[in-house]
Order: sequence, then C-alpha cells, then structure tokens
Amino acid sequence: MTGVRQKIFKMTRSLRLSVFVLAIIISGCATINFGPSLGELKEVTIEGEGPGKILLVNVDGVINNQKDKTFSGSTVGLGMVEKIRSIVEKAEKDEEIKALLIKMNSPGGTVTASDIIFHLLKTYKENRKVRIYIQVMDLAASGGYYIALAGDEIIAHPTSLIGSIGVIALKVNLQELMTKVGVSWEIVKSGDKKDFMSPFRSFTKEERELFQGTIDRFHDRFVTLIAENRSTLNIKQVKSLADGRVFDAEQAKDLKLIDHIGYVTDTLHRIKTDLNNSNLKLVTYHRNNDFQGNIYSQFQKPTSFNLINLDLGFNPNALSPYFLYIWSP
Repeated sequence: MTGVRQKIFKMTRSLRLSVFVLAIIISGCATINFGPSLGELKEVTIEGEGPGKILLVNVDGVINNQKDKTFSGSTVGLGMVEKIRSIVEKAEKDEEIKALLIKMNSPGGTVTASDIIFHLLKTYKENRKVRIYIQVMDLAASGGYYIALAGDEIIAHPTSLIGSIGVIALKVNLQELMTKVGVSWEIVKSGDKKDFMSPFRSFTKEERELFQGTIDRFHDRFVTLIAENRSTLNIKQVKSLADGRVFDAEQAKDLKLIDHIGYVTDTLHRIKTDLNNSNLKLVTYHRNNDFQGNIYSQFQKPTSFNLINLDLGFNPNALSPYFLYIWSP
C-alpha cells in the first residue's frame, strides 16, 4: 500500500503543478515563449562567387505588420514591415549589392503596410542606384502588385496571377441577430458618427458616403502610383483595368502591367546580362534556422490575417477597421 500511496502522491503533485502553470498562463501573470529567439540577420550565399551580389528578398503571404502568436497569445518574431525594413537597413551598408531580386507571392494586405514596404524599396533603389527586379511566383495581387511597382522590371511565371487593383473594407452587421436573441448594445458617444463602424447597427446613408469617399481616395492613390511607375500606361488606361479583377501572365503582359514572362532562373540570367557580370553572387539574409539553400526556398513564414475580426466587442483592437489592398476571392 505504501508504494501505491507514493504513486498517487506523485501524480497529485504533478497534476497540481500543471494546473498552476496553466493558471499562470491564462491569468497573464507570465508568458512562456516556446518559439525561437530573434537572432541576428546574417548573409548566406545561395550560388555564385562574385564580385558583386544580387540580394534575394521574399515578400510572401498577406501584407501586414502583425507578428506571429504563440498558443498563449504572446507575440514572437517580426512583422512583415519590420522584416523588410531590417533587410533594407542591412543592404544599405553593403556596396557590393548591385541588384535586388524580390520574390513576390502575395494576395495583398493592408493599405498602410503595402505603402510602407513600397516606400522602403523605392527609397533604397533611388538612394543606392540599385536596380530592383520583381519575380512574381503564384500571385501579385492588389497590395502585392502595389509593392511590385517599386521594381524596375516585373517578371511573372507563366501561371502567375496579377492585378486585383482596388480597395476593400469589411464591416460585420449583427443588428438583426442581436434583435432575434434579445440582446441590445448601449453606447454613449460624443458624436453621431463616433460608432459608425459598430457591428451592432447599419451605416446611415451619410456614413456610407463618407466611408466610400475614403475608399475612393485610396483607390485613386493606387491608380496614380501605377501610372507613375509604369511608363507605358497612363491614368485612363489604368482606370480601365482597376476594377478588382486578376489577369493571367499573358494578359498582364499584353496590358503592360508586367514586363516579361519567365522563371526565376531566367530572371537571374537577365540580371547578370543587364549588369554585364555573369559571376554575380546570389545572397539572402536570414535569422536562426529559417533558411533553406536554393532559389525556390521560402525564407519567412507566411503571415496570416483575419479579414473579419469579430469577438462581439470585448476586444476593441479586433474591431478596428482595416482598409485593404487585397484580393479576396
């Protein structure tokens, strides 16, 4: 019986410890992070000997600056904007970099994150006089195409999709559902439009017009940016394409949204030919163990994004309106 009692005691102690740890995590008194720590950004050679370098950069997944989360709700790593900024900062210090090759595979994302990344790449290009080549993988839609406009040339795979030029914003309307279940939501506000994004009522006619005005201004910015950065297109031509649809590679080339159709290896050959240096070294930057050593590797974890953030208002951050340059089939 003594042995049985000892086993029961050990099991009970282990159970108590588990409950204690779980309680700490849930209460937020402590954060346990099982993810890797953020390491130093290091250069890795993929191929070639140099002199001179081509820097390979991945823009992969939904474009925003949200960080990955652990099961406990804590954040780890860097958001996409932070990642691109850290890459640009490192690249700015390296005079051996002669070109950037951006592997683009994105349906788009938030208006602001797309605009910041475009600005970072465009500024780097202008300051360092370095050419940027955009290689579209599966998708360069909406915000993905917005960022691609920073490139001197845009090259798509034969099976790529390009376009979805436009803006979207979503609002959940739970008014009828709340009425059916007998729940009301009382709000005290300083102005009649303070809660116009509330999920518990519809837009008024005036609010919808105001909201549409914001959408239209972001759309006009997108259209203007295309006309400014695609010298073969004017505003009128871009507006005819900017209705949200996507185009395959052949269509996009005919419509002058891209410059060439080809594979990554073709683009690498094109860069070396343009720069008259067949020995250029292809390099990338990575942290910890997030690197796999060939041109088709995925160097960062794709970010996720909830298009409809809904928790009935208990988390005010989740109900913030998002203006999106995104393709949402």
